[in-house]
Parts: sequence; structure tokens; C-alpha cells
Amino acid sequence: MSRLTIGAAHENEELLFPMQVKAEPAQRCVLKLSVEGLGLIVSAFLALTANRAFLTAVEQDLGPDSPAFWWMGGVMLVVLLALNFGLLMLVSTRHMVKPVAALLLVISALASYYIDTLSVYIDTTMLRNVMRTDVAETRELISLSLLLHLLLFAALPVALLTRVRIQPRTWVRAAAVRAGSLVAAVLTLGVGVVLTYQPLSSLVRNHKEVRYLITPANVLWSASRVVVAETRGAARPRVSIGDDAQAGAGWAQRERPLLVVLVVGETARAANWGLSGYARQTTPLLAQLAQSPQQAQQAQQAQGPLINFSKVIACGTNTETSLPCMFAPVGRRDYDEDRIRGSQSLLHVLHKAGVGVLWRDNQSGCKGVCEGLPQDTAQQAAGLAECPGGRCLDELLLADLDTRIAQARGVQLLVMHQLGNHGPSYFRRYPPRFAQFTPACGEDDLQRCAKAHIVNAYDNALLYTDELLATLIKRLAAQSSRVDSAVVYVSDHGESLGESNLFLHGLPFRIAPDVQKEVPMVWWLSDGYVKSRGLDTACLRSRAAQPASHDHLFHSMLTLLDVKTALYEPAWDIAGPCLLPKPGVFAAPAR
Repeated sequence: MSRLTIGAAHENEELLFPMQVKAEPAQRCVLKLSVEGLGLIVSAFLALTANRAFLTAVEQDLGPDSPAFWWMGGVMLVVLLALNFGLLMLVSTRHMVKPVAALLLVISALASYYIDTLSVYIDTTMLRNVMRTDVAETRELISLSLLLHLLLFAALPVALLTRVRIQPRTWVRAAAVRAGSLVAAVLTLGVGVVLTYQPLSSLVRNHKEVRYLITPANVLWSASRVVVAETRGAARPRVSIGDDAQAGAGWAQRERPLLVVLVVGETARAANWGLSGYARQTTPLLAQLAQSPQQAQQAQQAQGPLINFSKVIACGTNTETSLPCMFAPVGRRDYDEDRIRGSQSLLHVLHKAGVGVLWRDNQSGCKGVCEGLPQDTAQQAAGLAECPGGRCLDELLLADLDTRIAQARGVQLLVMHQLGNHGPSYFRRYPPRFAQFTPACGEDDLQRCAKAHIVNAYDNALLYTDELLATLIKRLAAQSSRVDSAVVYVSDHGESLGESNLFLHGLPFRIAPDVQKEVPMVWWLSDGYVKSRGLDTACLRSRAAQPASHDHLFHSMLTLLDVKTALYEPAWDIAGPCLLPKPGVFAAPAR
């Protein structure tokens, strides 16, 4: 055979059997794997890199001196691997395994970063918070350390996924192997749970929240519950409450309009509230207004008493929980999330009685408590096209206050929802002139700041809230000859500032530290309001020294605005026991 014939034959052979052609350099880097092989590798990677907090919790519960310390950790890693593998195999096909794996890698990297750096738990409440996060808040949560974490634990593994080629199988063989893999995962998971049942059951029984550290199962479980709940809630209208609400007898006897301003604070914790005994004076202007009547008169301060409640417990540790809860007739004492979210709020009850209600927001909305009622934003009130960085300073909440006072008729309630001390960017919550405590953390990433500097920035933001409330009170007091007025300020939840390596808020209520649950509350009442409503301010001051909670807000506001409804519970009313008896009317004993 001639050399030409041999060459042609070899060329034809390459055409007939292309797999025998010499591989290009790029093809040499391709890794051929089965669906199950890739799933096993990804599952092991997630178990090792995304579950440090869970494994640490297991080890801490056992104690380093326990003979089962290392053995338990090893078994838990196998259990996590089996759990991840089972979840991945349930939804993966030859064509879907790589996209699903990539998605799980990104989700797990994000979740593990915030779990490890901020000590958060990825439960349904946290997922709901994430879904409600706006662009400005998201921007503040992005840091260099987060990007590096994502590069290492998400971008790099996903890039490696692109070099994997999934080997094809017949559908019969693929189904058989998949079924065997799922059975193996379930058996491994079962054996692992049986081997660790005693210590594991003790851990889960005493620390139920630890299950929300298992990543990515925590994200998948919580997200599915949130989606189901949101879909179910959107399909039905809110349950109407307080349909019997009506104006009290005092409305007809009023000589002046009544304007009550309810300021819902954000992330202010009682531990740093100057009026409640904090070592620093973070509320100097309110402290002047809280002086005795004689001192206030000598200093020519605003009329009316300012009363500080020093022992107040929030409904929750995050806005998504606390806001609907504090406007509900039954809050933390008998907490039912579906009932609270599925029903109308205090604002709807007041509206039915004839109170003019307006919700003014400078944050992320009213979480449904003002649904269907008049509402605007601080930005709209100020007539601004936009605010720097997408965030408006809280002073804009007062933009048209004088006009509203001048136009007040009947009984009005203005709710102001602050941006307040919303973290992590505390330094963005106040103008430069309030940087009294220095050096203050000027980073969005709190991990880059010393704890003392974080506290300085946080306290500066409280100084700004102090001025906002003092300005509000003084402007109302200046119109006291024309309008009776009152101010109620209460924060939605507290904050962790690095204690026990915890930051921000949102821990499950049962295990949250007190600093995330204890909040400040302040009432100010104009002299005209005190006289027209018949309140004993000495009684209120005495009551302010006793424990209170968000659960008191609903029923106390009914009394402050003189609204009657069968929903009212005297035992949860702060103001009711301090009402003075009207002339000729028998006063029932306070309960």
C-alpha cells in the first residue's frame, strides 16, 4: 500500500472515530463525572465549608473533655454530607445537576458568611427580612470580606463546575443508580442519627434553633415556608378586627383638636438609652424635658411631662416580627404569627372609630399594619426627588409638621417610622455634627472596626434620635394653645454591638440576648392633653418604673385616643389606671 493510501486511511479512521483524535489542551482539563459523583463532591464541600457554626455548636454542647468530642464531629460531617447529597439527588438530572450545584454553592457561601460573621440564624423570620431588604440596605451589607468569601467558596467552585462533563447513561441505568444513591443517603443519614441520637436529641431539645445553622438545608427549608406563607396570605384578605370601634365620650367635649404622634424607633436598645441610666448621656435634650415641673418652669422648657419607661420588652428581635406584633391586640404573650399577619392592626381599629391616621415611613414600609390606610414617606413629605445614598435622615419626618398641626381637626394619629439606628452603617444615620463620641466606626463592615468604635457610632445615632424627639415635642408644645398633643416613642427591637461576638439583631427570641429585646419607650403629654383627657401624671411616672412590653401598646393607645372597642383589655393598658374620675362619675378600681 502506498504512503498516500495509508495517510488517507488514517484520515478516514479519525473521521469515523472522533474520540480517538488527539485531545486539545482545553479538553485535557475536563473532568468526566457521573451525576452522583459530582453530587458527592459538592455535598462534601458544602458539609466542610458551610457548616462551621453548626459543628461548633455541637462540639460546645459536648465539651472538649467529652470522650465523644471528635467522634461526634466526624459522624456529624458524614450526616451533613448524606443530607446534602440526598437533597441534591432529589432535584438533579444530568442536565440540571450543574446549575443546581452552582446555585447551592452560592446560597451556602452567602448564608455561611453571615452566620459566621454576625452569628445569625437562617430561619423563616431571617429569610423574610432578606426578601424585604431594599437596595440601600443591601448595599450596606456588601463588604470586601464578603466578596473575598464569595470568591473563594462560590465563584471558584462554580468555575470548576464548568470543567466537569457529566457522563451520559441510559434512562434505565440512570434511574436505578439514582434510586440506589437516594437509598444509600437515607440509610447513611439514619445510621448517623441513631449513632448520635442521645447527644443530638439533647442538643436539639435544649437549643432548637441550632437546626437553622445547617447549611444549605436551613435556607431551603425556611425559604419554602416563607413562600408558602406569603402565597397563602396573598390569596385571602386580612381578617377584620375592631368593627365595633367608636369614639369615646370625651370626643364631644373636646375644645381643641388632638394630635398624637407615635414614633416607631429602629434598633434603639435600652442599654444605651441615656434616660434609662446608661453611663453616657445619649439623650441630653430629652433629659431636660424630663425634669420636674418646677425645674422645667424655671428653665422655660416645653409644657407637659416627659415620662421614660425603663423596663420595656419588645415583641421580637427584628422589624418583620416586632412591627406587626406591637400593633396587634395580642402580641408576644400569645404569639401567633399567622393570626397577627393575617389580621388588621391597631391603625385599622382607630380608623374605624374616626381617628385620622397617617403612616409616614423612612425605612422599609409598615409590614402590612397600615395596609389600605393613608401613608407617605419622609422623602415625599420633604418634597425631595431623592436622598443621598438612597437613605433620608430622620429629620425629614418632621418636614411638614407645622402645616399638619395648623390643619389638625378632630382626633389625629401620625405614625413616624424611623430609620433610627439601623445597622450596620450606624455612621450613616446622623449628620456629621452629631459625631460627639469618637473615634466612630465609619465602615459598613463591622468586622473592620474595634468594638468601642462601633459603640461610638451607635451612640452618636442615638444623639440624633434625641434631637429628633426633642424637636418634635417643642414644636408641638409651641402650638399647645391651639392643639392638644402627645408623643409616644418606642423602638421596635434592640441590637447587639459585639457582646459575645454577636452583631446586629434577629436572633430567635428564645435565645436572643437582652440587648436585642429591651427597648426604650418615652411618652410626652401636653398640659392641655393631660387636662382634657384627665390623666394623673404622677400615676404614670410610677407606672413607668414597672415592667412593660410591646403588648401594652395596642390597649394603651386606645385609651390615649379615647376609642372604645371590645378588643380592649384593661390589664394591658398603661394609661387606663391613671385616668382621673370625672366629676359625678364613679371610678371603677384599676385592674
